[in-house]
Amino acid sequence: MKLTMIDYLFIISFIGLNLIIGLFLSKKAGKSLKTFFTGGNNLPWWIIGTSMVATTFGADTPIAVAEIVANDGISGNWVWWSMLAGGILTTFFFAKNWRKSGVLTDLEFITLRYSGKPALFLRGFRAIYFGVFLNVIIMGWVNLALLSVLKVFTDIPEDQLLYYIGGAMLFVAIYSSISGILGVIYTDILQFILAMVGCIVLAVIVLNTDQVGGIAGLKEKLPAQTFDFFPTIGEKAEGSIIGKYALGFWSFFAFVGITWWASWYPGNEPGGGGYIAQRMLSAKNEKHAVGATLFFQIAHYALRPWPWIIVGLCAIVLYPNLGDGEKGLGFVYAMRDFLPNGLKGILIVSFLAAYMSTISTHLNWGASYLINDFYKNNFGRNDDAKKQVMFSRAATLLLMVLAILVTSQLESIKGAWVFLMECGAGLGLVLILRWYWWRINAWSELAATIAPFIGLMIAKFYFQHFHPELGIHEFPGSLFFVVSFTTITWIAATYLTRPTEESVLHAFVEKIGPDGWWGPFRRPETSKDKANMLYLVICWISAIVAIYSFLFLIGSMIFQDQSAIILYGGLTIVSGLVLYVTTKKAKILSD
Repeated sequence: MKLTMIDYLFIISFIGLNLIIGLFLSKKAGKSLKTFFTGGNNLPWWIIGTSMVATTFGADTPIAVAEIVANDGISGNWVWWSMLAGGILTTFFFAKNWRKSGVLTDLEFITLRYSGKPALFLRGFRAIYFGVFLNVIIMGWVNLALLSVLKVFTDIPEDQLLYYIGGAMLFVAIYSSISGILGVIYTDILQFILAMVGCIVLAVIVLNTDQVGGIAGLKEKLPAQTFDFFPTIGEKAEGSIIGKYALGFWSFFAFVGITWWASWYPGNEPGGGGYIAQRMLSAKNEKHAVGATLFFQIAHYALRPWPWIIVGLCAIVLYPNLGDGEKGLGFVYAMRDFLPNGLKGILIVSFLAAYMSTISTHLNWGASYLINDFYKNNFGRNDDAKKQVMFSRAATLLLMVLAILVTSQLESIKGAWVFLMECGAGLGLVLILRWYWWRINAWSELAATIAPFIGLMIAKFYFQHFHPELGIHEFPGSLFFVVSFTTITWIAATYLTRPTEESVLHAFVEKIGPDGWWGPFRRPETSKDKANMLYLVICWISAIVAIYSFLFLIGSMIFQDQSAIILYGGLTIVSGLVLYVTTKKAKILSD
């Protein structure tokens, strides 16, 4: 069943509302680069925290999670659940420092922390590499997800679908270029509410269809191990359709022991960065930066996934014959087949909302790199504010065009995900240590940025042809080689090059007051500093336990497992209390 007139009315109304918000905020956004890219640094935690969650809720994520669940059961989500440790590290160790830095983008931090021509080159190089090259790949896979929705719900010929994607991107580019980050953030709130409500409604409707028969019916129709929260470390049962998500020991270790600190990935950068740093820099003060980031971690990992997981499980029952490349589309087919007219339009709006929130952020974030960190830093230092904003709007439109071109070449969302994780493998440790160790310099970070790509090429071509039995050429085995290669490379670059100038290090320490190994450049450490670091470590551990426990508590309640409810409920309460007490001791949420 295709869309009806009432469905289209919902869609048109939603698009119109977003445009009105963009026009309303356009005057304020056009004052300067600061208001265009950070909203004037005056936003409260709940607004920017919601925006973080909305941005990472793309049109691709429900489809990707449905595919994960169809292939590997609930525990397959450890592929991305494993990144929580890195997100919580950002919350307690870096959010305040980012807000203290006062930079416009996270790349501007480079010339605050490093010195000389290497710092200027690194800033410009990363502006192009991350702001254009990797950024348009990300937008390309988000476009692929919307493309799959249009295929199912419209009669548009397949060879014309890309033009409609271009139209959707053009609309997003127009309102985000008019209103800047303020328009992106405020529309994010609307978009996130619609996207979540839509997914919850879909989960409830599909779960209670006759074919599924509620939670009891779902548990009857699928193997028990499908509902396990943790994977088996071993080999997957031969011939199993779904079975338990089984990993070899080293593969599981790659996810939970390496990716969260080693790999650069949008929204989960070790030490913060990207559009997460952009949101933290938009906060009204350090307290709100920390609060927003903590809220994001809770909502992102514990609250948001369950509607997607439920629909994914139901889709296994409803569409058992989908091929390997189609399993994620069970989510979209469920929307098509089980929603009445009108409600179907609302669900399409929810997907469109998720799409728009992600694309608008990536357009604005990429434009901030191009203008503030590449153009202004190299060519436009004397441009007035009006000209800088004009170029920022032009850069937004340029990124849109490039993303459309990349979309036409991509074939797999999952393939793009994996490629991005491999291309950033090993960079994360430098992004963390640059806040803690004075010896890290611009050459360290430049080497750590380039080396993963070289290491990946070696893994893919040399090991695939000469030592395929090692499994290094395939993800996640490739992570071990790429991370090792990158780490050796950046350590060598660090010691073979000169340190950052002393005056820059002194100024950085004076401004940020970082912990760690700063030698002669930092004030003498006191017992109070040591106690505060201990509190931060306790906050980090207790928050990880609390959020995972809360995630599994919600799942246990959904699947009516009384013993698990008691276990995870108790862990949530205890770890939550420890977190509350230690945040008070460390004064993390105080001004």
